[in-house]
Amino acid sequence: MRQLVLGGMLWLLAATSSWADGERAGEFDYYILSLSWSPNWCATTGDSRGSEQCDPSRDLGWVVHGLWPQYERGWPSYCKTAVRAPTRSMTAAQADLFGTSGAAWYQWKKHGSCAGLEAGVYYDLIRDAFGKVNRPEVFRKLEDPVRLPASVVEEAFLQANPEWEPDMLTITCKGDRIQEARLCLTKDLEPRICARDVRRDCSATKALLDPVR
Repeated sequence: MRQLVLGGMLWLLAATSSWADGERAGEFDYYILSLSWSPNWCATTGDSRGSEQCDPSRDLGWVVHGLWPQYERGWPSYCKTAVRAPTRSMTAAQADLFGTSGAAWYQWKKHGSCAGLEAGVYYDLIRDAFGKVNRPEVFRKLEDPVRLPASVVEEAFLQANPEWEPDMLTITCKGDRIQEARLCLTKDLEPRICARDVRRDCSATKALLDPVR
């Protein structure tokens, strides 16, 4: 009995350590490129904050939430690294990708620090990854909010990127809205099958998608 209890405790410690902060930079298995639908974020969060991301003149649709180092089970964050943090001018130059310079800074602090790369190289990697994704134009043509199955968003991405397989992409929701499209990538930015812990899609059949302003 004592051995069973001890074994259970060791398993629990091993499982929770997969999500611990302060891991060593550069030790991970693959990336997730997470793209956020900006109009939905603005409707729920950004407008109330007065975020510059939500200025209609920005004309933003899919923006980068982050490029996240992942383990095959779990992920590192806030890693210990000797790499210098990005400068203000460096994060300001990423506002077209992230929506704001503040978002670019936060993503570096939480996730970029785990990549084992110089900050400028990390941001260049994100720009490269984002540029390889064909974002479905159909969503930018919306004039009014629509409700649709989350699976329709996934299918639109798969049609726009025929080399992808369904288990390489996950669509997430927050509340009753489409939140993000998350693509799994190798360290060389090639699409790959997502690990089991990030493979579950939103199952909503009437998820809200706001139009680009």
